[in-house]
Amino acid sequence: MIFHFKNKFPQLNPFWDKYLEYQKRLEVPAKTILLEEGKVSQNYIFIEKGCVRAFFYNKGDDKTVQFFFEDEGLASLESFVNNTPSAFTVETIEPSIVYLLPKQYVTQLMDELSREPDFAQLTLRLSAARQSHYINELVSFIRDTPEERYQKLLSERPHIVQRVPQHYIASYLGISKVHLSRIKSKLAKGKLHF
Repeated sequence: MIFHFKNKFPQLNPFWDKYLEYQKRLEVPAKTILLEEGKVSQNYIFIEKGCVRAFFYNKGDDKTVQFFFEDEGLASLESFVNNTPSAFTVETIEPSIVYLLPKQYVTQLMDELSREPDFAQLTLRLSAARQSHYINELVSFIRDTPEERYQKLLSERPHIVQRVPQHYIASYLGISKVHLSRIKSKLAKGKLHF
């Protein structure tokens, strides 16, 4: 988390340095659960290296909600803020280096930063960007076909297709692995047009 915000708010370096000691650095293999669905989120997670996914279970199948990569942070926000059970699980996809900052220190840090000029405006901009991303994903899921969603993924976020196993991408798109294979085959043969 510290490094994530440090890049965005370099003028606040004294605060970042103060909270470095409270972060727990973990080097973990792929398939490490960082937060389990149904548990209360107690840490803000920052990814230094690797790939992480958020997913939930539905009738025995896991449904991928989002992917996170280097220099990104996450938490099950509603769980983290309201002390409620998390609606999803957070798991590493690749061997990863992550930092965990416990909630009490996140709260202290945010309280201190809230007194700094322009921090509220900068935070609002970051929140709006993330909110916009999620709204666009929701609209795309309702409006676009799986083929269109996959094509968008290829053009707008090719790193996901390059780094994430196909079965997680299929889950993220809301389709089966077989359907994803068909889409990829049609694209390769030039039979899909958007």
